[in-house]
Amino acid sequence: MKDVNVLTSNGVDVNHGLELLGDMEMYDETLQDFLTESETRIPQIKAYKEQNDMPNYAILVHAMKSDSKYLGFTTLAELSYNHEMESKANNTEYVNEHFDELMNEAARIIAVAKQYLGNE
Repeated sequence: MKDVNVLTSNGVDVNHGLELLGDMEMYDETLQDFLTESETRIPQIKAYKEQNDMPNYAILVHAMKSDSKYLGFTTLAELSYNHEMESKANNTEYVNEHFDELMNEAARIIAVAKQYLGNE
């Protein structure tokens, strides 16, 4: 059984997600899609950062920001937005200095989502 308290107690604004997605079934499907996407998106984000490929990095952090907003991952959405804006400005210094913060929050959210969905 999925316990929404796993999400809310970890700072996920599920109510915001439900406003956008309608019901828990759609929320859960979108959350599973986020996890599946993350399996390829996170390594690609890392690769683009290492290559200093800011245009492609910006595209992927934008996608992560959008998904995070829909799912109520407020902190991850904010961090992704900051990375999107700074990478669009070709500010590799900012991206490098704040990359671990972004990846740590992404990993935390992925772990919470897996726990909620029973995919641990």
